[in-house]
Amino acid sequence: MKRTNDFLVGIVVVVCTLAVIVATMWVNQSDVGQPRAHIVARFRDVGNVRVGSAVVIRGVQSGRVDAIELAEGGWVKMRIRLDEEVELPRRPVVLLNAASLFGEWQAIVMSVEALPPNPDVRRQIEEASGDPSVIPGAMLPDIAQLTAVAGGIAGNVASVAERFRVAFDDKAAVELRASIGNVAALSAELARTVRRQSRNLDTVAAQVTLGAEEMRTTAEAIRRVAGRIDSSTSEGQVRSIVRDLERSAQQLVETTDQVRKLTNGLAQSQGHLDRVLAHSDSVMAKVNSGRGTLGLLVNDPSLYHRSDSLVAQMQSLFADIKANPKRYVNVRIF
Repeated sequence: MKRTNDFLVGIVVVVCTLAVIVATMWVNQSDVGQPRAHIVARFRDVGNVRVGSAVVIRGVQSGRVDAIELAEGGWVKMRIRLDEEVELPRRPVVLLNAASLFGEWQAIVMSVEALPPNPDVRRQIEEASGDPSVIPGAMLPDIAQLTAVAGGIAGNVASVAERFRVAFDDKAAVELRASIGNVAALSAELARTVRRQSRNLDTVAAQVTLGAEEMRTTAEAIRRVAGRIDSSTSEGQVRSIVRDLERSAQQLVETTDQVRKLTNGLAQSQGHLDRVLAHSDSVMAKVNSGRGTLGLLVNDPSLYHRSDSLVAQMQSLFADIKANPKRYVNVRIF
């Protein structure tokens, strides 16, 4: 009986040991008897990735994280165990991100061309690309970080909304309504101004068209004149005109010489006239002062009265001669 109990206890111990071994292998995701391939990736930070986390290639789980260790230069190296038949993409990189909202992470092996357009992710990949023996890796922000950022953004939005509510009270609404009315009035005035200016622009366009037509007419006239000048040049008329102009210029030079001589003569005559006027001024001064016979005649009023009486006597004499001519004229004929 005692031996039977010992046998049962031994069987139970063996079964429990096997169960513990199987559970440990299941937790560690060990695959006994299956061939595996290994790759090494390096990161600046691996976040919440743990040994045994899933490795995904093109959306399919293709391996597990086998080991994580610190390396020199502040790097973290991750050893990834892959199925042997798995084919890596061209220029592979490893991207770590959260697989669920419960803290589970995964490693995604993809091509560098398929990376998301995130400057921070691409910067991490470039920094980790220095060692050709390892695959460069990067980490996306986890849900907690995104939630914190979203919370900060929500707080900022709430603050802005509160400031907006404080700034736009009932008075601000009334002022905003008045401003909208002013904008509407300004828009109407602007529309009227635009209509007026459009009519002015039509007038200006018509005038520009008329000016262009006049310019075209002028250009045509200039073209005809140029054609005439060209024909005149070919026929020798321009040379004849040039010769006539030369003769006219020569005659103009001669006329200029004659005018110059005449000007010199006039200058001499002006000198003589100035001297005559000076003498005349002297004579008139003497006459005005009563010197000389002419001065006495001009300044003596008795001469006028005597001349007046003399004229009266001569009139009476002429009347008497007409009345009695024989008294003064006696003609005898033999």
